[in-house]
Amino acid sequence: MPLDQKPVPQPQPRPQDQPQPQAQPPAQGAPSTPGAPGAPGAPGAPGAGDEWSIRQAGPWTHRDLAANGARFHIAELGSGPLVLLVHGWPEYWWAWRHQMTALAEAGYRAVALDLRGIGGSDRTPRGYDPGNLALDITGVIRSLGERRAHLVGHATGGTLAWVAAVMRPSVIQSLTAVSAAHPRDLRRALLTDRRQLAAFEHVLSFQRPWIPERRLVADDAAQVGRYLDAWTGPNRLEPAAVDAYRQAMQIPSTAHCSIEPYRWLMRSMARPDGIQFARRMKKPITAPTLHIQGAADPVLLSHTALGGGEYVSAPYRWRLLPGVGHFPHEEAPEQFSAELIDWIGQHKN
Repeated sequence: MPLDQKPVPQPQPRPQDQPQPQAQPPAQGAPSTPGAPGAPGAPGAPGAGDEWSIRQAGPWTHRDLAANGARFHIAELGSGPLVLLVHGWPEYWWAWRHQMTALAEAGYRAVALDLRGIGGSDRTPRGYDPGNLALDITGVIRSLGERRAHLVGHATGGTLAWVAAVMRPSVIQSLTAVSAAHPRDLRRALLTDRRQLAAFEHVLSFQRPWIPERRLVADDAAQVGRYLDAWTGPNRLEPAAVDAYRQAMQIPSTAHCSIEPYRWLMRSMARPDGIQFARRMKKPITAPTLHIQGAADPVLLSHTALGGGEYVSAPYRWRLLPGVGHFPHEEAPEQFSAELIDWIGQHKN
């Protein structure tokens, strides 16, 4: 466990809180996650005086399940065909709160996952390469009792969604990649495009040992707030959301675990495992694919994301959202949810 992390105070139960499902005990060496507090106002949004928790209360339920050798926290709402939602960095499952309610109302089983090393999921000492993280996702689908799912991923989660669709095509009914270039396009851009490399300045800074973790948690994770502010378009994120993501980064070991995939991305460029991964990703994707990109995204440039359809042998739809930054699902939640529900509705069978 990195020594620079400071724990988040554990909230005390209050009489007005709704009871949450009993969680499985965390794996040995994994940090515990707080219980769920009450949440006045919008579903899942902390109000004045509330203790913050990974397991924000709302219309959803929380539970833990085992997959691919680790324990994962999920939030679940609704019934029907499964839609698995995978967050990006520096977020956690709560990033999908708007889509969870919209999907449930549309007749779907919406499940938002905390990736390995983040939120309420296990912090394992290794396993942060894209192949293993993609197997986490497909393993969670199986642990949910489903053979197939509509997979939606943002940023890092979107990259892993591309990978999962290549590695386990029979499990992915449809794919929605958000602010995420196909891995081969991203690799090419990082090797040849100075503008994209400059936009990934934060990823380059993550390559140093220990210093990035300390900066991320310093001053109550103020750096996370600065990233979120710089990466959005005119529609800023809610202050409660920014505060929640800053709090989540301060859970012990999260800063370290959450940037390990970025370290693998850059350090593997010339290594045999990275080259082999890039070759494997040439395989065509057979799942119908919706590709959503914010035109004002300063992190993943739109011309880097453009062209993912080259790797898709199924129906492919590209959507560029004007005036939207790196977080389309939060900056334009109604428009995003409408696009998503329309797409998966066309590919239910």
